[in-house]
Amino acid sequence: MFTDHSQESASAPPTTPGGLHFYDLFNGDADGMCALHQLRLVEPRDSVLISGVKRDIALFEQLPSGRPLQVTALDISWDRNAQGVCRVLNGGGQVTYFDHHSAKTLFRHPKLSAHIDTGVDVCTSILVDRHLGGVLRQWAIVAAYGDNLDSVADHMAREHGCTAATRGALAQLGYLLNYNAYGESREDLHFCPVQLYRSMHRFESPIDFMAKAYEFRRLQEGHASDQQAVRELVPYSANHRATVYVLPDRAWARRLCGTLANQLVARNNGRSVAVLTPRSDGDFLVNLRIGSGSTSRADIFCSRYPAGGGRHSAGGIDRLPDQDIDRFINEFFTHLESDRP
Repeated sequence: MFTDHSQESASAPPTTPGGLHFYDLFNGDADGMCALHQLRLVEPRDSVLISGVKRDIALFEQLPSGRPLQVTALDISWDRNAQGVCRVLNGGGQVTYFDHHSAKTLFRHPKLSAHIDTGVDVCTSILVDRHLGGVLRQWAIVAAYGDNLDSVADHMAREHGCTAATRGALAQLGYLLNYNAYGESREDLHFCPVQLYRSMHRFESPIDFMAKAYEFRRLQEGHASDQQAVRELVPYSANHRATVYVLPDRAWARRLCGTLANQLVARNNGRSVAVLTPRSDGDFLVNLRIGSGSTSRADIFCSRYPAGGGRHSAGGIDRLPDQDIDRFINEFFTHLESDRP
């Protein structure tokens, strides 16, 4: 978890005239950062920022207690944070929530503003884009590319008048922002998400960010270096519906695991993909993508496991015990064979 207190006073976080303390919570991937970036360019706010690596999403647990808070949450699963939302609301606070992940426990409250859509063709930045009336659409397009919604992003980009070259550039940025978010700890990342967001927030245009920001060049270089290690990667198990990869215990593998899953499913001829990455405790992190040839759901399958979830075509499991790998693969293949929505 990464918290940015650079805008705090020595005694307390920024507050509203009514005494509420401002906090912005966001996923450290492309979608979370682009969502917050759009929102704060149009609705500026001096707030404490809390983020984390891609799977660090229970961010309401990091909020202080004992004072009323005004919290904006972006691209972090409602179901993983519902209890924390209750604590904020019961403490006299307010919550604004933008997300596209599972929200089975969603409730109504007069101090809760929920913008949640779990449809297959949206990401959180698209929801923010709708909320803002499309005034910073290129950042929503970047996020959609980063969230593996290529056809949605292409359609938005064409409607926005982007040339083929611009679409390619926005796609590359989305991919690299997502790539930076994957890792087990801060040490695995090139930049902590709060730092990368701060750099992005200096630029209204994603094209300007790519042209001028050191961070973008560093991500390009780091990704190119990591990709060298992927060339000899071979499947651990496969059938006609899916392929499973088990990565080595290396920093490059932890950085690439999510974006690699997106890459692999895109070139897997409609078949689904699961990528298992070793954790420092001996268990595995799972990134799962459902291929275009299947109507099965990633979120339904992953939610069978503790700390598992996701959305329609992309899901994950935070901790899969080493001894359960073969059982997981059999259950994954069986799930796809059923091929029911």
